[in-house]
Amino acid sequence: MQSFLPPHRTLMGPGPSDVSDRILQAMARPTIGHLDPEFQRMMEEIKTGLKALFQTENRLTFPVSAPGSAGMETCFHNLVEEGDTVLVVRNGVFGDRMRENVVRAGGTAVLVDAEWGTAPDLALIEAALKANAEISIVAFVHAETSTGVLADAAGICALAQKHDCLTIMDAVTSLGGVPVLVDEWAVDAVYSGSQKCLSCTPGLSPVSFSEKALDRVRARKTPVRSWFLDLTLVMNYWDGEGGRSYHHTAPVNALYGFHEALVMIFEEGLDASLERHAKTHTALAAGLQSMGLSFLVDADVRLPQLNTVVVPEGVDEASIRSHLLSAYDLEIGAGLGPLAGKVWRIGLMGSSAKMANVELCLTALADAFNRNQYKADGKAAVAAAQAAFAA
Repeated sequence: MQSFLPPHRTLMGPGPSDVSDRILQAMARPTIGHLDPEFQRMMEEIKTGLKALFQTENRLTFPVSAPGSAGMETCFHNLVEEGDTVLVVRNGVFGDRMRENVVRAGGTAVLVDAEWGTAPDLALIEAALKANAEISIVAFVHAETSTGVLADAAGICALAQKHDCLTIMDAVTSLGGVPVLVDEWAVDAVYSGSQKCLSCTPGLSPVSFSEKALDRVRARKTPVRSWFLDLTLVMNYWDGEGGRSYHHTAPVNALYGFHEALVMIFEEGLDASLERHAKTHTALAAGLQSMGLSFLVDADVRLPQLNTVVVPEGVDEASIRSHLLSAYDLEIGAGLGPLAGKVWRIGLMGSSAKMANVELCLTALADAFNRNQYKADGKAAVAAAQAAFAA
């Protein structure tokens, strides 16, 4: 074997996003023990930063030592017991993963479906809650990565509270890209990922739990099926200020990088970061529309950080992505499920949400289109993007 030297790519797919050299350099710092007093001091800073990012005072707010899928399992396998009934709002791939987690935890899933590319219907959610009094948890995806749709989190959580239900929210793609207001919305359990709008390397999943959620965990009749993700054990490591007990060897250097990512977000300012995501989306949209392209998702429920673009008739979407990767070292994403071959997913997340990336993407797309007999003016698209960004 020889050392692996990856190519340098510009990442504008559904994740991971570009990681700054500053974060990579932080990860290269000397490894220390996961119970070292200095490491524990950094853990407290991570918790404080995450609470500010989630906009919560929840005491148990920390990054799970595994990707966002493990954050999802942490929420479901701690809160769902055999025989529980959970309402799952499903309008894409990740809503269906919620359903599967409910089933694997021994629960029953009541589904409220929405067409892919559309937002969940609050009236249908309320009707399902009225028709199924046994529901005790409402689970939904705030930012559906497979479609680029933003759900009405405040509205869904209000319905859950009205019917005395806890909430589980997927914020994997939303955290750091659009407002996530855990306390204001009264979200009981939320999970995200390090590799999206936080622009860190993949492998960590920020989570946060309300006291109501933790009361449910403490009242379980059966042990959590996953030892590693059992909050009653993990919280003794992450929540044991001054007296942490060993649970697992934390990914020390990955947490250095995560800490640095939080530092960078708050140096810029959270509001400024959200505004940057919105402005670069507006610029990208103007450039794409100047080339005659359209979006799958209506503007009022469209994610600025995950743009789902309809493939023009007669264009081979895979060949476009292949050309972008080979000629421009630029990665964009394909469609999933019923959208496979029909859309591209273009990410503007974290460090990737900048005008240089928008201009590169538009130029590369125009080149690829013209090679596929779809006429596109790259210079005009870039000019439209720049004008929209400056407006």
